[in-house]
Amino acid sequence: MYSNNLICDILEYINKNIYKEINITLLSNLFYYDKTYIMKKFKKEIGLSIFDYINRVKVFKSLSDYKYDNYVLSIALDHGFNSIEYYSETFKKVVGINPKKYKYFLNRSKYINDKEIDIVIKNLNDLVSLDTFINRYLERRKPKEKMVKVLGIKKIK
Repeated sequence: MYSNNLICDILEYINKNIYKEINITLLSNLFYYDKTYIMKKFKKEIGLSIFDYINRVKVFKSLSDYKYDNYVLSIALDHGFNSIEYYSETFKKVVGINPKKYKYFLNRSKYINDKEIDIVIKNLNDLVSLDTFINRYLERRKPKEKMVKVLGIKKIK
């Protein structure tokens, strides 16, 4: 079974432009579909709203920066968040703890308890699973040659 081409196009656009501002009006204009249709179709295919997906990808990409950078503000700004407050709030929703506690987690500090460690590990596994799911979803996209054949379009040389 093939993946939905519209959703593949949207995923590819989001992944290429993850640090730019992306909103539903922009996606609607880019792909010539109604906003509501795009939101419902994305949610149905991916299991997340477009904005939940974007936030999860941004936070996931930001995690590796904690090895090199101690400044949460610079990490937030580098990953397309406009404020440290919004980043911290989103980070906590996605990872299960705030960025400061995540630094403790990475350093195996005594300031993070076993329950928090379990939550972080579960949420990190969920992020990896989402990444794997998206990659597999994109791999199942109908090849362009088959689309041309199905639509009856002659190849232009």
